[in-house]
Amino acid sequence: MVSTAVSRRQRRETQRQQQRQSRASRRRPLTVAVSALVTVALFAGYCTADILDVAPGPLTLKNVDVPTFADPLTAKTGGTVAGKLDLTKTVDAKAASALIDDLLATEGVGSDTSAIIEDAQGNVAAEHEAGTSREPASTMKTLTALAASSTLNMASTLDTQVFLAQTDGVDTLTLKGNGDMLLGSGESDPDHINGRAGLATLAQSAAAALAQRGISTVRLAYDDSLFGDARVPDGLSESTNTVLSDYTVYYTPVSSMAIDGGRQYTDAMPAPANPDDSAGYPELSQHTAADVAEEFASLLADQGITVEGDPAEGNAPSSTSPLASVSSATLAEILAFTLRHSDNTLAEEFGRLTALARGKDNSPEGGTKAVHEALDKLGIDTSGLTMADCSGLSPGSKLTVRTLVAVQQRNLTEGEGAAAAEGLSIAGLVGTAQYRYDDDAAAGLLRVKTGSLGTVTSMAGNVSRTNGGALAFAVVVNNPDDMEAARNAIDAFITKLTEL
Repeated sequence: MVSTAVSRRQRRETQRQQQRQSRASRRRPLTVAVSALVTVALFAGYCTADILDVAPGPLTLKNVDVPTFADPLTAKTGGTVAGKLDLTKTVDAKAASALIDDLLATEGVGSDTSAIIEDAQGNVAAEHEAGTSREPASTMKTLTALAASSTLNMASTLDTQVFLAQTDGVDTLTLKGNGDMLLGSGESDPDHINGRAGLATLAQSAAAALAQRGISTVRLAYDDSLFGDARVPDGLSESTNTVLSDYTVYYTPVSSMAIDGGRQYTDAMPAPANPDDSAGYPELSQHTAADVAEEFASLLADQGITVEGDPAEGNAPSSTSPLASVSSATLAEILAFTLRHSDNTLAEEFGRLTALARGKDNSPEGGTKAVHEALDKLGIDTSGLTMADCSGLSPGSKLTVRTLVAVQQRNLTEGEGAAAAEGLSIAGLVGTAQYRYDDDAAAGLLRVKTGSLGTVTSMAGNVSRTNGGALAFAVVVNNPDDMEAARNAIDAFITKLTEL
């Protein structure tokens, strides 16, 4: 009897559960439908409120003010944009010879002058003493630029790294430079070449990594070993790695790292607002790696890391990965900066990087040999070439305008060394030749590298001709009777090249 009663109760309970489930199944679609309608109503209501500006949001019925921008204060009228370059267009030899004759006849130029004009195929249209070796000044940098860009990976960067090691129970950070002499003291700046890698960003990353390891106190070392012991070409050296006092605004020893190339701006010569601009020739620090280490120690302190003692030179551990690092602009960008500002130290550094890549001696002499070798490999005529350094600043360098114009011929073609043309100054626009022309019609048509020393004014480049085609040229004046007159004569000469 008990078993039968229990069985009846179980059946009744099962029936009741089935009935409840059936009622719930019938209610579920209704619940979903009501919820959907409520959601749509709420959304429509909010959109209406947004449109009427009752609730915050992007919708509105009000008129939107369209921003207006003032016209530029000054603007140059652009010339006709050329179509595909016709490299086969020849140059009128008679007209080219007349231009060189006018240059030579200009009062003040003197007799120690070489000049050459070639069409885009490398055919000589006119020349004067093109095989005579003369002092080139900074046009020498075009040789270094071509050699470096045809040897190095110009898309690569120069990383500044921080390593952590523990010696005798002491945590030591080592700051290692790999050649970035355009570090910024602030945060990394993606919009500029100078300061692309920022020490403040590096300090923040290093401090965060130290905090993860529970480290708040360190000693700091810096590794400046990249370029060995010899840093200064003989012609600029007073003693080992000491730059002659007359040159300390033009050159600082190549280094594994520097802030803004070592430039020390003052109230009398403040830094430009744009870090990629030039502001004359401030005094250059002669111990740039130590400067970087001192600044980095201060930035670590700002991040709550105690640095015991003063930074000291040391070697980064070779068996560990960096704790933190920042990357420079690409080598192509740095080379463009080098040429546009005619930066002597960076030019020397590109020579040294080329030497390291080609297995030459890690010295100023190794740099010049590497550049010479790279040019020979490219088929550049280097007859009469003597390189006292890689920048043209040191006394004793000699070359012919044939060598200069052969480099410019490479800049008219695509292929190896293309990055060497990117930093050429554009008359009327940018660089050291921004104002080196005497007719606005030539603005934007001249891509050149200038050279200036006490007894030298020179220029080499390539030209877009107003009548079509292109040409390459080089001119070197040594010992002019009147330096200003000689410079003006070169400006007139290159302006008229556009008309050939």
